[in-house]
Amino acid sequence: MRRPWAAAALVTGVIVLCGAAAGLAWASQTGRPAAAVGKTPLVPVPRGHWSAVPQTTTAPVAAPVSLTIPAIGVNTRLIQLGLTTTGALQVPSSTAVAGWYTASPRPGQTGAAVIAGHVDSKAGPAVFFRLRLLRPGELVYVRRADSSLAVFQITAVQTYLKTQFPTIAVYGPVPDPQLRLITCGGTFDSTTGHYLSNVIVWATLDAAAT
Repeated sequence: MRRPWAAAALVTGVIVLCGAAAGLAWASQTGRPAAAVGKTPLVPVPRGHWSAVPQTTTAPVAAPVSLTIPAIGVNTRLIQLGLTTTGALQVPSSTAVAGWYTASPRPGQTGAAVIAGHVDSKAGPAVFFRLRLLRPGELVYVRRADSSLAVFQITAVQTYLKTQFPTIAVYGPVPDPQLRLITCGGTFDSTTGHYLSNVIVWATLDAAAT
């Protein structure tokens, strides 16, 4: 992460993300998903040049502009997220799009790029509603401003209580290009207006896709 001083504050940002869009009424009573999962809409694999895994030399990497996850029907543009005046991670103003945290590496650079999105709202499922359904081995495609694709392979999908959020593992330094996708999950607490957990998808740049 380019700004280590911000790591602790980002936990608060993720909590805000959980509360900002959380909670169809019946979900708050049952702790079940806010809407039926249903059939995943068809999203084709993006076409275009797939970027190679970076060598030891550092090369410029274009900013990410869109995200596609065929396995769960996600195809969204990416907005840019920073920090609020209180040091919390900004959240997308729309539940229909995801956002890249600009203080994290660009997808394909060495380090862990962080992309966050809402899970639901009172209106229904949001962009990352099906994130928890992803499985290791499935692919995530990030298109960048130069039209290249950074292709990541999922290594794990885990749910953490917010009180046990793995801040260093998510935002800390890593030796190769990686990706973190973050949303909310677990039980919805109607008293606080927040989900009690975060769903985190862990992925690494896919050398086989180059």
